[in-house]
Amino acid sequence: MNKSPNLSTFDAEMKCEQVLSDAVNVMVSISGGADSDVMLDLIHRKQKEKQFPIEIYYVFFNTGIEMQATLDHLDYLEKKYNIKIERAMANVPVPFGCLRYGQPFLSKYVSSMISKLQSKNFDFAKDGNKSYEELSEKYKKCQNALKWWCDKHPQKAEYKSMFNINNTKWLKEYMIANPPDFKISNLCCNGAKKNTAHKWEEEHNCDTKCVGLRKAEGGIRRVAVKTCFTNRGGQKVYRPIFWFSDKDRREYEEFFNIKHSRCYTDYGFKRTGCSGCPYGSDWEEELEILKTFEPLLYKAANNVFGKSYEYTRGYRKFKKEMNAMQEHKLRKNITISGSVWNKAKEDAKKFDMNFSEYLEYLIMKEAWYG
Repeated sequence: MNKSPNLSTFDAEMKCEQVLSDAVNVMVSISGGADSDVMLDLIHRKQKEKQFPIEIYYVFFNTGIEMQATLDHLDYLEKKYNIKIERAMANVPVPFGCLRYGQPFLSKYVSSMISKLQSKNFDFAKDGNKSYEELSEKYKKCQNALKWWCDKHPQKAEYKSMFNINNTKWLKEYMIANPPDFKISNLCCNGAKKNTAHKWEEEHNCDTKCVGLRKAEGGIRRVAVKTCFTNRGGQKVYRPIFWFSDKDRREYEEFFNIKHSRCYTDYGFKRTGCSGCPYGSDWEEELEILKTFEPLLYKAANNVFGKSYEYTRGYRKFKKEMNAMQEHKLRKNITISGSVWNKAKEDAKKFDMNFSEYLEYLIMKEAWYG
């Protein structure tokens, strides 16, 4: 424990030693991001200490829309650890993927569902308000997407909201009123990262793949990935810092003097990846940063994701207006003082509920109990 800043790091080091001792050819996927930096340091340090007789390949998969600060950081990492980081160009770079498949919108899951509906020429304006029973007969080969659209996805209660359109408030109403005039898809990541990585692993006969994924990041991975190590059909995937909290990572960075790229230290980004990706909730802020520090990439991002940006801005404006209308309507329907109204807002946050939904609950409670 003397060489570890916390228990999480100690546990990760023990697991890392175990995984490396059983490996032969290891591929470490380097992204240039903060989690990737910590993972690289952990793996390189344990390999240096234990001298496992294995081959470790450090690989960066270039998506075709990367920041210069990220590319510069790879050079820094090579010098710091005295390693070689191979730059593997994507089979289908993101710009081409968006042209071929469609642009990302809101999230991978939402984009996937919309893409399936679009592939069957789903008429959002005419059919958007119809029941699942009506739609399933007309659109027979996209049942999961229809269940998502009609709020009929059969999932466990604690995850249910992640798998229906109501989790993204007012999106259904917005798309019915404003059907997208461009293709939406989640496949740009496949050609740029997943398929490229799979091909690279096969060509180099890698038995173990290491990725800098943390459970604390949240999102769909909260359901899809449950552990730091999986072995399915001989394919081993190891996530060295999967159990690290944000606090664990900060302590590791301070203890081992981890320096991140200028994306974090100068630009002020909280995450890295495809520049200006519409999946990020703060892509507007990212664009402003790119405009200042990497103007060519700013122009490229607007050309690649422009339709998605425009559609998302419209949705955000629509959602804000609908929330305001709903709150105004609810306030007219419930007679409470200003102090109670403010307390209701506080209670909604405490119960992790949308304020409008909480007001609806108060109205029902008033009707039940008087």
